[in-house]
Amino acid sequence: MRALFIMNPQATTSTPRTLDVILRTLASELDLTVAVTEYREHASELARKAAADGYEMVVSLGGDGTVNEVVNGLLSTPEGQMRPYYAAVPGGSANVFVRALGVSGDPVEAALTVLDAIRHGREREVNLGRVTSDRDNRYFTFCAGFGWDADVVQQVENERASGRRASPALYAEVAVKLFFRGDIHDPSLRVEAAGRNLDDAYFALVTNTTPWTYAGALPLQPTPDSRFELGLDAFALTQASHPLTGWILSQMFFPKGLPRHGDGYVTWHDQESLRISSSHPRAFQIDGEYLGEREEVNFRSIPKALRIVC
Repeated sequence: MRALFIMNPQATTSTPRTLDVILRTLASELDLTVAVTEYREHASELARKAAADGYEMVVSLGGDGTVNEVVNGLLSTPEGQMRPYYAAVPGGSANVFVRALGVSGDPVEAALTVLDAIRHGREREVNLGRVTSDRDNRYFTFCAGFGWDADVVQQVENERASGRRASPALYAEVAVKLFFRGDIHDPSLRVEAAGRNLDDAYFALVTNTTPWTYAGALPLQPTPDSRFELGLDAFALTQASHPLTGWILSQMFFPKGLPRHGDGYVTWHDQESLRISSSHPRAFQIDGEYLGEREEVNFRSIPKALRIVC
């Protein structure tokens, strides 16, 4: 089977030795060609070209941003053209998508899982989320956020540009700093879903699976019933006092996640579509990648959009 291996050279967990083991592992079953990304959205271009060139599989090594780019490249395949299978080997600081699939966050172990799946013909189809706006038309694999979490992603990207390494500790540091600085205290969001509209939300996110993210080994689950096989779930914060918000966030760390109903927040489950808007531009992110500020975004669940080998 011909496969294109797309590698992000900035992958935080990859070393020359690790990369060598991964490539030798996959090459035992695949006719492997390696491509290295050089700029933002390059992985998307490489995945799109892989489909046009007749590759049967695309494998990526990188974080959730690389996964998102590859997925969007694969799903831009023209109608009638065969879309390659996809396998993701984790190389980032969080690797939410890969871990949500039940695959190890260790890149060598994940590569062995992919190898076993190839040998046994194991695959699955997963739903994706799609966002559209006056500036967007793209897919996300596990989450999209409006407000505070997108502010955190933006600040972490700024810190990385200054030379700091992305890590759970850095995300936690930035999140706490922005929380107590008051960035979360902006009730400008409106959520419209399933005939139930909500005004004056402080922070909102849409999920395609659980968890929303990880704090090291611990999953944060604001929408614990979200699944790749279902529609979209959503969470909106409706009160922003420090004690109450802290309590809500702490509940997300529990094994069962945040209860579907409670004080200070509203959730939605298994939605085909929804819309989030703001009275003024707010930070927006998908799959942990900052996209800039938006005033309105539409979300839709796309069933069985992606063929995964895992």
